[in-house]
Amino acid sequence: MTIESQARPPRRVRRGRQALAAATASAVVASGLLVAPSAAAQAVSPDPWVGEVPNNPISDVYRFTVPRAAVTEATGIADGPVAVQGNFGPGKAWTDLNMGASGANLTATLGPLEPGLYYYQYAARPAADQDAVAFRNPGAPQEVTSKPTYSTLFVPGPGAEWLDDVADGGRLTTLEYGKGPKRDKEALVWTPSGYDADRAEQYPVLYLLQGEGQSYREWVELGRLGQIMDNLTLDGDAEPMVVVMGDASVPGPAGVTKELLPAVERAFNVSDKGSGRAIAGIGRGAELAVDAVVAKPREFAGVGSFSGGYDKPISRGKAKQINDATDIVRLYAGNVTDAAYDDTVALAERLTTAGVEFQSDGSDPETGGTWDTWQKNLHDFAGRVFQDVDDEGPSEGHLPFVEHRLPPAGTTPTPWIDENGVVTFELGPEYADANNVTVWGNFGPAGSWPRTHMVKQADGSWRLSLAVEGGSYYYKFVVDGVDRKDANNPTTVFSEPTWSTFTVEGDTLRGQYTAQVPADARGEVSVMSYQSTAGGGTQRSAYVWTPPDYDPDRAEEYPVFYLQHGGGQTWTDWVEVGYVQRILDNHYLRGNIVPMVVVMANGNGVDFPTEITTRIVPAAEEQFNISSESDQRALAGLSMGSGHTLSTLWAHPGEFGYIGAMSAFGAPPANADVEAINEGTKLLRVYSGDVQDFTYGATLQLIAAMESRGVNHEFAPIVPGPHSWDVWQKSLIDFLPRLFTEGSGA
Repeated sequence: MTIESQARPPRRVRRGRQALAAATASAVVASGLLVAPSAAAQAVSPDPWVGEVPNNPISDVYRFTVPRAAVTEATGIADGPVAVQGNFGPGKAWTDLNMGASGANLTATLGPLEPGLYYYQYAARPAADQDAVAFRNPGAPQEVTSKPTYSTLFVPGPGAEWLDDVADGGRLTTLEYGKGPKRDKEALVWTPSGYDADRAEQYPVLYLLQGEGQSYREWVELGRLGQIMDNLTLDGDAEPMVVVMGDASVPGPAGVTKELLPAVERAFNVSDKGSGRAIAGIGRGAELAVDAVVAKPREFAGVGSFSGGYDKPISRGKAKQINDATDIVRLYAGNVTDAAYDDTVALAERLTTAGVEFQSDGSDPETGGTWDTWQKNLHDFAGRVFQDVDDEGPSEGHLPFVEHRLPPAGTTPTPWIDENGVVTFELGPEYADANNVTVWGNFGPAGSWPRTHMVKQADGSWRLSLAVEGGSYYYKFVVDGVDRKDANNPTTVFSEPTWSTFTVEGDTLRGQYTAQVPADARGEVSVMSYQSTAGGGTQRSAYVWTPPDYDPDRAEEYPVFYLQHGGGQTWTDWVEVGYVQRILDNHYLRGNIVPMVVVMANGNGVDFPTEITTRIVPAAEEQFNISSESDQRALAGLSMGSGHTLSTLWAHPGEFGYIGAMSAFGAPPANADVEAINEGTKLLRVYSGDVQDFTYGATLQLIAAMESRGVNHEFAPIVPGPHSWDVWQKSLIDFLPRLFTEGSGA
């Protein structure tokens, strides 16, 4: 069921609004080159335990450092797991990032973080299956009234200008109000820069109500209302207005219309007419806002529902009164992970049935029921009230409100992925008695591995929905500290038996290159057997990718690329986790690479330079129509595989014309023939993650050693991220088009 908004034609053209552009900090391929993100301004946090990682080539990577003694003092827990919990997950989902020991401290590193506001807390558990005890740095101020353990981190930069501080902005005032002399209620009031209490023309006023479990002060503490309104007003994108954050804990709309409105109108130079008032809220506050307009349509000219519903009847007569009295009724919600998404769909249906004219901002595909969503809702709504707009439709990229239903528990394979990239994980009721159930996966910034808590269902099963960007993913369930494989997604990862994998298509680099191409455009992946030098000549296997038009009898032999795995992995990982076959298929379909054969062999437990030159290469040349010419051979690897690759280059210069090293180490030995290396190598290109990649320091040492020895090489721009498949996939996507081309070379 799709609910269309019923909107009036625009009456006047309003001033242009500031665009909410989302900035990305991940590396991308542009014209075949990796492009690193630009530097951003210094982040702002009152918590001295968090700071940007120094001397990192990638900006906006942050390290949390907590003294172990401070954990014990705050929680009474002397040992056990400690995590940073915050809105760092996909779609700004609340997630855990486990901390590791570093001397007397515990640390966690995360990023790059997109510009915006983050809120977080620290949490310790006596054991993995016990409840967490949350705390904040006792040396930092309490920032969030209703959540005393929360701290905030604001990352300025492109796309978050509308959330940044403004010089000479408006003013916040606390207003006490209530019936009689007791005045036992409070509201927070924002007045714009230049507010004039004696101005002849009264200011329009916007009343905002918080959601259940929130404080009205969260509009400022987490919603950054002051910054949003300052930017809107000073940029001329909103009418100068007074904004009142009332307490929605008072039942029914009477607490607003009979108590709050009169108090505000006595204390501030604001309109006492409905045409100069608007009201909006989150969740329960949204329901109260709608209820106030339904009860007394002439009290407010505008109403905004942020992640809210309304289950009371609206008569046709009441709908006519609302239409006559209001200028804007606008509905907002996050994506389907928003707990109020279904309520918003039902509200849209109720308004449509009653004949209430309303606007729909649609479903925000990026975020769910979070302050990140409500910040955007406020920005849009405040820029529309008290002035007419030229566009009453949804924000760019937003989706229509469509009824969303997940399959009944236990009826489908998991994860269940919808057409908008929302992934739902499910774990069966056999774990109904578990206490701490999370999904661990490469869903964090730059492919990091947070743990996101699943939600227990009525039947004892567990579910979690996340809005992830396009790419390939690997994950496992962690049940009270024990790793569990998703039995309903038995994808094989030979080296990691508890992992399962899936892909999500999207317009990100990894989303494009790990997507499945049409069947007739796919290359073939086969298994090659060969006799290894290991264990007295045991038989080993290698995966081999051949292009879709591979011809074993072609007169011209194919160039060949030997691609190696890392430590703790084996010959299957580039296919099972790295999705190299899809990367190759997509490159080939786009015409980015020449027809080639790719061989992925087992590099474990052998003298690799001997293994590759005497066993793997001869077997491949015997079984496939590939060249034995050095300028038609390439060799690359990740981590341990980069060491194997470079040790082969140093020992056998000129055997492989193209060399790639990802998360690299292995400086040239003293006896390396640099002249032969340079003469026989058309391309030597090195890749690395940032400081989160534990081989980053070794890679810098390698680069310095090659520079001092005169080894020709290219050092690709740093790929944001840790020692992870996200980094290696992006590196490979960049490396492949450089192979076997005339323009290659350091």
